[in-house]
Amino acid sequence: MATPTDLPGSGRSARARASATGASVGARATAGASEARRRSNGVVVAVKNVFVAESTTFYTILGVTLFLVVFGVVMVLSSSSVEEYRYKHGFFGAFAKQGLYALIGVPLMLVVSRLPAEFWRRWAMRIFAAGIVLQLLVFTPMGIDVQGNRNWIGFAGITAQPSEVLKLALVLGIGAVLYRKRDKLHDWREVFIPVGLAAAVALGLVLLGGDQGTAMIMMILVLGALFVGGARLRHLGLGLLAVAVLLPVVTMASSSRQVRISAWLSGCTDSNQAQDICWQPVHGMWALASGGVFGVGLGNSKLKWSWLPEADNDYIFAIVGEELGLIGAVVVLALFVVLAIGMIRVIRLSPDPFARTVTGGVLAWVIGQALVNIGVVLGLLPVLGVPLPLISAGGSALIMTLVAIGVVLSFARDLPGRAGAADPARRVPHPEARNGALR
Repeated sequence: MATPTDLPGSGRSARARASATGASVGARATAGASEARRRSNGVVVAVKNVFVAESTTFYTILGVTLFLVVFGVVMVLSSSSVEEYRYKHGFFGAFAKQGLYALIGVPLMLVVSRLPAEFWRRWAMRIFAAGIVLQLLVFTPMGIDVQGNRNWIGFAGITAQPSEVLKLALVLGIGAVLYRKRDKLHDWREVFIPVGLAAAVALGLVLLGGDQGTAMIMMILVLGALFVGGARLRHLGLGLLAVAVLLPVVTMASSSRQVRISAWLSGCTDSNQAQDICWQPVHGMWALASGGVFGVGLGNSKLKWSWLPEADNDYIFAIVGEELGLIGAVVVLALFVVLAIGMIRVIRLSPDPFARTVTGGVLAWVIGQALVNIGVVLGLLPVLGVPLPLISAGGSALIMTLVAIGVVLSFARDLPGRAGAADPARRVPHPEARNGALR
């Protein structure tokens, strides 16, 4: 016999139904929360895959690069504000442009760092061909002549320097050639004929435009890629001998180059050159000397008040020395050393010969260009018109340098020891490794 509480409509039955309904709602809520967590975790994983790599080398290169870019934007503001105001562009004219270039270049670097080495290997020769076509545009009506150098193009109000694209295209092309010839590196014809032809075309076009400084950096890039890529040292020695023979011929072909080199050799002691060819190097040295150990303070440079030409570009290191002193200059040098160490780790640890060769070329390009720029400011080299990577003002140089570093970062993601990286046991031995020195 049913008790009153068990009858339909009784309180117990109502409570049971309410409990069942609550459990059902709770189950649906739990399921919905689980689905939301899964979706959230998916978004987190996607973001992590873009920005996170389980490699200290990756973070070393990325961190130093970002610091140098931010530091460069600040120094461009400090070194250019007076000249920008003088020419009615506003105090922040060059700073705003450099900041925009950084906002374009940094995301490009991060996107490029996600592409696998196979992508660069497959598209290397096409990218090289595109770089040659872009460089040829300087000899068309689109070409722009700046102080005797015809190495810029203008289109729709935008000015760009194709030779910066050609640097990356050349190093990728060399990497692809050496990868295909990795079993024939002992035969100089298999290496130096294709690489020599590619380098001769690229450097020849840049020299025809009158930019010997960029051509010199490209030559350093070629030698760095060949050395790391496994070319025999005696073959590289012959290449260096050929460069030593051709360099004076190319230099003496331009009267302006002859004057700059003669002034540098004489130490700018000729008073007739004080108001002309020696003005920039002399005032650059004055800027460094006036900085002392601790500098005059950020923004307090006196030489930037129309005394030092190209203060925000080729001679920005002089302003760094003046405003931040010896300590600031040494910190900049140390940052480039750390960047070089990071790239050397990629070369030593990467199992891919193509990645090692390209990284060696980018290392020679970025660090070599930095040393050349600093050498010019210190008076160790004649004036060459080469910017300081990641710091000097200039859109093409900054963006393409960041893209090149992004390529190296894409190799750093695949170093042995991180999740998903190649198995170290299956590493491809470095061709013609010099007694294990590069292993």
